Amino acid sequence: MHNKNTYFISDLHLGAKYMPDPLERERRVCRFLDSIKDDAAELFLLGDILDYWYEYKYVVPRGYIRFLGKLAELADAGVKITWVTGNHDVWLFDYLRDQIGLTVLYGHTEVQTAGKRILIAHGDDVGVQPAMYRFTRWCFYNKVCQWLYAGIHPRWTYPIATGWSNENRTRRNLQEQQAISENAAGRLVDFSRDYHKEHPDVEAFIYGHIHLARIYDSEQDMPPVIMLGEWISLNSYLVLTPDGQFSLNYFEQDISALR
Repeated sequence: MHNKNTYFISDLHLGAKYMPDPLERERRVCRFLDSIKDDAAELFLLGDILDYWYEYKYVVPRGYIRFLGKLAELADAGVKITWVTGNHDVWLFDYLRDQIGLTVLYGHTEVQTAGKRILIAHGDDVGVQPAMYRFTRWCFYNKVCQWLYAGIHPRWTYPIATGWSNENRTRRNLQEQQAISENAAGRLVDFSRDYHKEHPDVEAFIYGHIHLARIYDSEQDMPPVIMLGEWISLNSYLVLTPDGQFSLNYFEQDISALR
């Protein structure tokens, strides 16, 4: 049990082409990391931290230098960092693990932190998903598919991947995106409820992915289910204090992006 805070963030989507001034957004994340460095025992990154990342055996994508340097600084200062891959940064292998010293996890996982047993996940791998999404995710994690993809020159794969991401984010209006997020939130709550029946020792469920910032804690005999939000406009993050209290907070929230 430590006397410092544990922090959780997700869905930074650093490098996304559909966001204005991506460099300033990266600097904002670095300012946040600076703000927690003295009182953070652990930092959990719950997926889609980078909007696209494919880690080849000998080279890695350009960019993110300030952010990755700040993670290295925190790790060197003794902050334990865990990165759970999401659907945008699924191809995170051993480079950051070895260079920075962080832990990389895939899929939903139970962890012990601040005296609590918590299930953490990006959120794209739990509950009922459409068949096409399940197939796409299987391809992303399949070793043969990864090997074949790595054989294509990045001059082709990078614009395809970033173009796909941009199209998925911009093709729907805000009302459609909100409806999709609300449905996904219900799916995560349902999964958590069923999971807790089989694993009653889990004391909280924490997810990213759906870009909603919420704490569901009203059900009797059910631990809190927490959605971390995003860093496109909310800049939301979760704090777990040493005495076991959760709070959702917002860092330099971009009010203009919410209009």
